[in-house]
Amino acid sequence: MSNENESASGIQVARGDVPYYVEHGLTHPRAVFGLFRKIKTALMVILLAFFHLAPFIRWDRGPGAPDQAILIDMTGRRAYAFFIEIWPQEVYYLTGMLLLAGLVLFTMSAMAGRLWCGFLCWQTVYTDLFVMIQRLVVGDRSKMLEFGRKKWSVEKFARLALLNALWLIVGLSTGIAFVLYFGDAFQTLSEIFTLQAASSTYVFIGIVGGFCFLLGAYAREHVCVYVCPYSRFQTAMLDEHSLVVTYEAWRGEPRGPHHKGEPFEGRGHCIDCKACVLSCPTGIDIRFGNQLACIGCGLCIDACNDMMDRVGLPHGLISYESDFNIRAKEQGLAAPKRIIRPRTVTYLTLIAVVGLGLLFTFVTRARTAVDVLHERAPLYVQTKDGGIRNGYTLKVLNMERKTHVYRLSTEGVPGATLTVISGETNAATVPLDADPDSVATFRLYVTSPPGDTFKAHTDLTFVLTSDDGTVIHKESLFAGP
Repeated sequence: MSNENESASGIQVARGDVPYYVEHGLTHPRAVFGLFRKIKTALMVILLAFFHLAPFIRWDRGPGAPDQAILIDMTGRRAYAFFIEIWPQEVYYLTGMLLLAGLVLFTMSAMAGRLWCGFLCWQTVYTDLFVMIQRLVVGDRSKMLEFGRKKWSVEKFARLALLNALWLIVGLSTGIAFVLYFGDAFQTLSEIFTLQAASSTYVFIGIVGGFCFLLGAYAREHVCVYVCPYSRFQTAMLDEHSLVVTYEAWRGEPRGPHHKGEPFEGRGHCIDCKACVLSCPTGIDIRFGNQLACIGCGLCIDACNDMMDRVGLPHGLISYESDFNIRAKEQGLAAPKRIIRPRTVTYLTLIAVVGLGLLFTFVTRARTAVDVLHERAPLYVQTKDGGIRNGYTLKVLNMERKTHVYRLSTEGVPGATLTVISGETNAATVPLDADPDSVATFRLYVTSPPGDTFKAHTDLTFVLTSDDGTVIHKESLFAGP
């Protein structure tokens, strides 16, 4: 029996050594059927369907408001997600959501390794789709390899043209779906196909669709192995109880070919069929142990279980298992999985804190905001009767979809009066109207009584009282001689 193993790339490597780098072209994984393949296919259909159809979901927000459920309105400077509406000054919600997503990724990794990479990552999803299309046009792994070795002919050129055309259609549909999130989906789609869309729309379709085509069709596993940083630091999030795709060497070794009817006494259960290697999307041999290129998709488990059925052996030679449990099984001890442990409890606690914090700030966020800008040229003007006048620009953000009437007054300058430019009111308190879901801008003067003396800078507070009882204080200053 040979003491060497052949990798998916055809490179001979010693069993005891894992190559740090193996140069090869695209991996052509063999089609497998089993639990993990079904899960991957179901998630691929769900994720792609949601991505392409979500822009067409409607959500009633009232008159004059966009009715697209998920929308990033660059013109209106808003982001919508069903009942959630985010304004530009609330970008901190994005920071919180990114932090939450990072914690969820850490938790998934601590519990079960690279679940994200194997089942949910867009690169994995699109690679699966592109490989499925290749199988329909060319055939399974052996046909793909044979197709690559064939000399150029009309048939080969036609199949290759068809394959790339189908891949390109997927890429363009992805680019189109992407731009639909930035405008009304129905209108944007009509403009795209009638060539009436803005040039920037076609540019983004080309960029997103082109990268989808290149990464899904011709980069594939190289993105996971050489580009994605997650594979480099994932080990920092694992411990001995993390479930990862693992080959149970204690049961499988010594390995070797098996002939029908031969007993398995005195040898391992691995029949060295390389089904696990040939089915791996990144072309690794899981029998070398956990490796940087393993994305945890579980397809090698399906392939191995199928071979175990054929030779009449139990499943689980390759499985989702922890290092601690593997050592326990080798000693014949019971090995319950420990999903809940200090590391995962810490991550779950942080997720709960960040999630509840985001929820609390969102539910209790103010629906009215005020900003005051003091005019600098000139800082102040002395009126004919001896008073001091300062100019201000007041912006009132009404985040509700109804008109509000506010009362504006000041504190800090006794006896001061307010004058709204282009208005007729000159009093200590003035009314202000703000249209629904808009920023109302007012230019106004604050004038002190004649004869009063002031410092160069006096603290001034604007008090805005809404018709619903909300009171907002905004600090500013009153300049004088």
